[in-house]
Amino acid sequence: MLTGGRERGVTLIELAIGLAILAILVTLALPNFAIFLQNTQIRNAAETTLAGLTLARAEAVRRNASVRFQLVNELSNACEPNASSLNWVVSLTDATGLCATDPGVEPPGIIQTKAAAEGSRNVTVSADAGAVFVFNALGRLTNVAGTVRIDFRNPTGGACEHEDAGGTMRCLRIEVSSSGAARICDPRVSAPADPRLCAS
Repeated sequence: MLTGGRERGVTLIELAIGLAILAILVTLALPNFAIFLQNTQIRNAAETTLAGLTLARAEAVRRNASVRFQLVNELSNACEPNASSLNWVVSLTDATGLCATDPGVEPPGIIQTKAAAEGSRNVTVSADAGAVFVFNALGRLTNVAGTVRIDFRNPTGGACEHEDAGGTMRCLRIEVSSSGAARICDPRVSAPADPRLCAS
């Protein structure tokens, strides 16, 4: 014999309370999530630029020839070197005025290009030794003396942690030694034994 039992579900009040708790948690998490996204843009920009520098060095050794890495203002045939741009070109010759990336047509001497709009739109960059880095067949920098610093920051998210005690941005730096070795370091790290420590 079947007996009638009441099926218990979620009442409208319980659902409303659950949604209110979820809304509070989301509101508390949003600022931290925005900071996380902005810091991720900095890391992506630094890693992509490091990949371009590494490619230029590897191609110079592989081809037994000089290869250039250039930060440029735009990827068109009006391109010029610009030490504060995230667009870059790896090429065999000077890419100034020859950076057009028409579909299916690579300009002569261009090995690879990268547009600033690819995942790092809020990030700014500044290179202390200019916008052009030339690697020779041994993988060494030939046109710059000493260590090159390329700094990445995201001003839309606020100040860098290492520059301001209240800063929220985890700014990064690429250091390229005269031997051509490039690496990402963290300017806020001060422990001498930490491998993320910047040399300068």
